[in-house]
Amino acid sequence: MTVRIGLLGAGRIGKAHAKALSATEGALLVAVADVFAEAAEALAGAHGARVSTIDEIAAADDIDAVVICTPTDTHADLIERFARVGKAVFCEKPIDLSVDRVKACLATVEELGATLMIGFNRRFDPHFKAVRDAIDDGLVGDVEMVHITSRDPGPPPGTYIQVSGGIFRDMTIHDFDMARFLLGEEVSTVYATGSVLVDPEIGKLGDYDSATVVLTTGSGKQCSISNSRRATYGYDQRIEVHGSKGAVAAENQRPVGIEVATDAGFVRPPLHDFFMTRYIDAYAAEIAAFVKAIETGTPPHPSGDDGLKALLLAEAALKSVAERRSVGVDEI
Repeated sequence: MTVRIGLLGAGRIGKAHAKALSATEGALLVAVADVFAEAAEALAGAHGARVSTIDEIAAADDIDAVVICTPTDTHADLIERFARVGKAVFCEKPIDLSVDRVKACLATVEELGATLMIGFNRRFDPHFKAVRDAIDDGLVGDVEMVHITSRDPGPPPGTYIQVSGGIFRDMTIHDFDMARFLLGEEVSTVYATGSVLVDPEIGKLGDYDSATVVLTTGSGKQCSISNSRRATYGYDQRIEVHGSKGAVAAENQRPVGIEVATDAGFVRPPLHDFFMTRYIDAYAAEIAAFVKAIETGTPPHPSGDDGLKALLLAEAALKSVAERRSVGVDEI
């Protein structure tokens, strides 16, 4: 079976998914749509696809599924639209910035019996997945504490900050999903702090560029998250899980995994410069999982509910920063 796919959005993340689609057995990128014609033409041309409009993709008989990489405020509407015409949907996070809108969207998806997968690609990173596998294999015993470090090499422009929903909904949301993935229990309370240490303009726009979050489950398991919009040394992505029998960690990755030793000391190449190179394997693996779910008719994961739960943690973090207290997820 070949799953024929339309790609909505030819920007940075659209390019990553187009590359993953082209490398995935059983997937065929048929059409690309973007409001910027030149971007759509360039990406479609690079992968042997045609340029289409969203309307054309919705009506096309030769397209089985869509990958949504458009701006966040279009996600929920597009999910519903393509669910109604019977196409499977993969959508980048978040589904929407409003919890109520996400719930309404998921209700529509459920009513229609549609296939929906949310793009939390880090679950599919081979290094992070190996940590989850070590947990499942019982190597570290019962999970007790998780630490996630996620720091970008530099802040995005103010125009992006204005529409992103803020650091917790845009950046930390990946870490919230990873925390749930590793803890194996739902988070019950959130305590967060946020500061502006990198770019004063971010503060003027009502956001933070530096954040720390502590998540606690009902049984007392803990996860700490460290975020920054400035890591001068590269894209900093690390996790550690401590359990009753030991610990397992995934360290930073480099494009070249060598170490040079001389009389001057030990030197290793720099880290990846951003997610476009760091998570190439993860993007490919998640698209392969989406295609397999369509082929087998099984529910894909991460699901729409995973998207909602991560957004609830983001909302709790925002409330925690504003009110300077620990916030129960059930308050959101």
